[in-house]
Amino acid sequence: MPEGTPRPSSLIHTVYGEFVRRLGGWISIADLVALMAELDVEGPAVRSAISRLKKADTLRQERRPTIGYRLSPAMTPVFEEGDRRIFHSLEPAELADGWVVAVFSVPESERAHRHQLRSRLSWLGFGNAAPGVWLAPARLLPDARRLLERLGLSSYVHLFLSDYAGFAELREAVSSWWDFPAIEAQYAEFSNAWAPVAEKLRQLDAVEPAHAFRAYVPMLTQWRRLPYLDPGLPAPLLPAEWNAVAARAVFAELHDLLAVPSMRHVERLTGLSHPKEPS
Repeated sequence: MPEGTPRPSSLIHTVYGEFVRRLGGWISIADLVALMAELDVEGPAVRSAISRLKKADTLRQERRPTIGYRLSPAMTPVFEEGDRRIFHSLEPAELADGWVVAVFSVPESERAHRHQLRSRLSWLGFGNAAPGVWLAPARLLPDARRLLERLGLSSYVHLFLSDYAGFAELREAVSSWWDFPAIEAQYAEFSNAWAPVAEKLRQLDAVEPAHAFRAYVPMLTQWRRLPYLDPGLPAPLLPAEWNAVAARAVFAELHDLLAVPSMRHVERLTGLSHPKEPS
């Protein structure tokens, strides 16, 4: 497997978002420690990460009858948004769809909110066109609206849907609003780490569930930040030989190969199962 293990809290976030959430939302601390051990994370590091996630209200302790941790209700929209960005936004936006523009003004006395707005819009994939003016493909409007409302920042922001009408050449302007080299560097890092893994796995008739889990969780953890930093700009505006295309293909192949056997492994180790649908 590629070197460079992500932080324990990031791995736990992935385990909850991809597996535990779909198996009822709760897992015993003993089973979580056992799963994390398979990712080479020791028990004390798991417990320390859990403590930080509790303070952030990502997880809440719940006994049933053993001690375990349940996802906070506040995380439901966060993970739902993540599903849309990580698994369903792999194709570039259409240029004809236009743009969502966020314009904000924050009083100097509340400049902490100004920094929060910049960082969160950047994290959503918005580019910075001018001070207080951020934009992204129009399909990110629902995500932006939900995020700003959830963080209590909507009163500072005006959102518009628009088309570009001039005057600079749009492809050139876009290259100054987004840091393409930085985005491409992260895609290259992902592809360099995981394309060889995909090459080996595709030669197998089947992937053993425990092996799938040990590969899938670090892979998904590394990937899941990329669809946020890259908003999926229309293809005509991107640099030539945009390496996101190859990286997305690697991710999609590994997801297809590893997601199902990984879930089987989690179910087998923990005894958890998908909740029954109401009759």
